[in-house]
Amino acid sequence: MKVLLKTIFNRGYAITALMAVIIVSFAMPVTATEPALDQVHFLIPGGAGGGWDSTARGVGKALRDAGIIKKASYENMSGGGGGKALNHLISTARRQHGTMMVNSTPIVIRSLTGVFPQSFRDLTPIAGVIADYAAFVVPKKSKYQSWKDIIADFKKDPKSVRVAGGSVKGGMDHLVAALAFQAAGEDPLKVRYVPYDAGGKAMAGLLSGDTQVLSTGFSEAVGLANQGEVRILAVTSEKRLPQAPDTLTLKEQGCDATFANWRGFFGAPGLPEKNAVAFQEMLAKMYKTPEWEKIRTSRGWQNLYKPGKEFYTFLEKQEEVIGGLMRTLGFIK
Repeated sequence: MKVLLKTIFNRGYAITALMAVIIVSFAMPVTATEPALDQVHFLIPGGAGGGWDSTARGVGKALRDAGIIKKASYENMSGGGGGKALNHLISTARRQHGTMMVNSTPIVIRSLTGVFPQSFRDLTPIAGVIADYAAFVVPKKSKYQSWKDIIADFKKDPKSVRVAGGSVKGGMDHLVAALAFQAAGEDPLKVRYVPYDAGGKAMAGLLSGDTQVLSTGFSEAVGLANQGEVRILAVTSEKRLPQAPDTLTLKEQGCDATFANWRGFFGAPGLPEKNAVAFQEMLAKMYKTPEWEKIRTSRGWQNLYKPGKEFYTFLEKQEEVIGGLMRTLGFIK
């Protein structure tokens, strides 16, 4: 009987000890070196078809197809030039630890112009992911065959050239167009810019004839160009891009202007560091996959990985440069 009780006691102690180990294991915090996230929710501050939308969905697809995450969900939230989604992420921060909001250069521009009171400083910078050059696009049947043709008509009558863009007046698409016309020796303040809520709507405005030229990201333009719907007259890169080797740069057409738009991701304010690091490691891992390389090259994106503090420093410098430029152009005081 004593032997039986001792055996039961020992087994009970062993079970108790095992349960204690399990409880302690679950109580331990998750470290950044543990496996990547199972799922990510992407918050997109604009409508379908735009650069933010294509970036979030492209990254999500690469992560999922490569087996880095199991599930990706997407939420388009248009309004206020991206301010609605920004405010939503901030006001619901406590329940957004699994969310990454895509954004790009406009978050700097719109903060400078006062479109919304917040800035990138009110968020947790995750990482810059890609660079996307700008492009100037016309319908396939347009009379314009080069950027020089656009400039020629602008010289005769600036009002005859309406430029579409998927951002508000004073936004990035407007700013890039103004820079291009200024580089051609024209008054950037005379550019007749027509704003649309997203790149897809701006493209529709172009194809319907409401505007003559579209200022947009190269990655958005190259897909429709390959389908034969539009022609790209110029790109803002230093050299011709491999996805469109026959398309001239602005510099080749006598306009000394270049511009690259970054796109990246932000987390909610107060996001725990371990969550931010997990997001960064997830994105870094994505770069090494053939799934990402296929998506990146097909959309004309250039890799640009700037995580955490490096991303924050980059944004501060860009804010300084763009702010000075916008003051020169008269967009802000």
